[in-house]
Amino acid sequence: MNDMNTVRRGDIYYADLSPVVGSEQGGLRPVLIIQNDIGNRYSPTVIAAAITSRMSKTHLPTHIDVFADRVGLAKDSVILLEQIRTLDKRRLREKMGHLDEGMMNEVNTAIAISFGLGNPEQDAAARAAMQQTHARFIAASDHSAQ
Repeated sequence: MNDMNTVRRGDIYYADLSPVVGSEQGGLRPVLIIQNDIGNRYSPTVIAAAITSRMSKTHLPTHIDVFADRVGLAKDSVILLEQIRTLDKRRLREKMGHLDEGMMNEVNTAIAISFGLGNPEQDAAARAAMQQTHARFIAASDHSAQ
């Protein structure tokens, strides 16, 4: 990556996540930058969540579905908000796209669930909302495949 100070929260980059241990996501793959923009500007590291194109992966309340054509990816994918890690900016490759504010609100909810930051009622409501979002995503995918 040429200019490490231009990384923004909500950006999607390809990043080299190797080496990994066990069930960690690895290899060259897209990641979502979730760190705040002050940290992104001044720190040599970023906080990012792995993204997978394996749509068959078990959906958890910490998963956010994204359409490829809306975010600059090659395939419809899932952001894995339980697979969050700190990366040196030198691991970042080309920028692929950026999530809009609505998608980032879903990301924020999934992060809160992943880190246990909400109360149980909010967590249950968030899970229900995410399941509805997932159902809409699957219905839209089924419709576009016809």
